[in-house]
Amino acid sequence: MTAYAIAHLQAAAPHPEIAEYIERITSTFAPFGGRFLVHAAQHEVMEGSWPGHVVVIGFPGIAEARAWWDSPAYREIVPLRSRHVEGDIILVDGVSDAYDPADTARAMRQALAGG
Repeated sequence: MTAYAIAHLQAAAPHPEIAEYIERITSTFAPFGGRFLVHAAQHEVMEGSWPGHVVVIGFPGIAEARAWWDSPAYREIVPLRSRHVEGDIILVDGVSDAYDPADTARAMRQALAGG
């Protein structure tokens, strides 16, 4: 099942280290089957607020996403970003092709009914 690394990064002033991080990050994906799905794109806020930037990286599964996050190649470049850009980053499983949100609603209704 596809998994995702999702980052909500705050806007930051341009810096040579950020440019280096961006130049090097793609090569860290290769051993883990990762690829950018959203990067450097404008987003449209429909509810609430979402200042900054959105980054989404897809991986074949959560194990590959974790392995990338923990990899020496990625850990080496993290400070290039983290010294200059604040944000939140999560790893999350996607849903299967057979996912039906009605099943989630049914389970919620059963729990609300006490059983």
